[in-house]
Amino acid sequence: MPDAEALATTPQLTVIIPTLNEANIITASLDRLDGWRRAGAEIIVVDGGSSDGTCALATSRADRVISAAAGRARQMNAGAASARSPVLLFLHADTQLPPDAMPAVLKAVEARVWGRFDVRIRGHSSMLPIVAACMNLRSRLTGIATGDQALFMQRATFVDLGGFPDQPLMEDIEMSRRLKRSSRPACLRLKATTDGRRWEKRGIAATIWLMWRLRFRYWRGASAVDLAKEYHHVR
Repeated sequence: MPDAEALATTPQLTVIIPTLNEANIITASLDRLDGWRRAGAEIIVVDGGSSDGTCALATSRADRVISAAAGRARQMNAGAASARSPVLLFLHADTQLPPDAMPAVLKAVEARVWGRFDVRIRGHSSMLPIVAACMNLRSRLTGIATGDQALFMQRATFVDLGGFPDQPLMEDIEMSRRLKRSSRPACLRLKATTDGRRWEKRGIAATIWLMWRLRFRYWRGASAVDLAKEYHHVR
């Protein structure tokens, strides 16, 4: 049985960040989580083989930096296996959490086993707020969330489901489907801010068309491996 000192130092929540060559943003990303650490969160960076110094930059700003086979699902599963808290939150390196949102997450998982944030997309295009609003509405209606929305969940449920499926794309969609069997998501109106560069670089209309096409094919039973090949080819 754990002693009182061990219980006192157990983190309330673990933020898990998969990385691969994120040296240009990882310092700022982790610095923004300093308030979460002071509030009792554990920060784990899971690197998939960076060659740009990401790990060295993250070491002093995270509780742990570990390595895993490249692939977002595999990296997030490795981070969850290393976590010490009863609540897990999965965060993309280019996504910024509201600084004071940790209490809202902890309260949400008391009522629901999982949840996500609304999203705000950072960028220059006047279309990005509309895209974000549509993403938030779609997620509320369907109960499906994407990684940009910073999924969080009870660790026990995560373990019961076997973690994220080992697939190269749509792992967040598939995880949402499985989590929905336990409960609808807690849809926090607090906004996670994600980078809109991929939207603006590829073109907003083209990106929307690509993502909806891939999701429709996935819903129809297409292989995540085949969809990933198309996604990366278009990128």
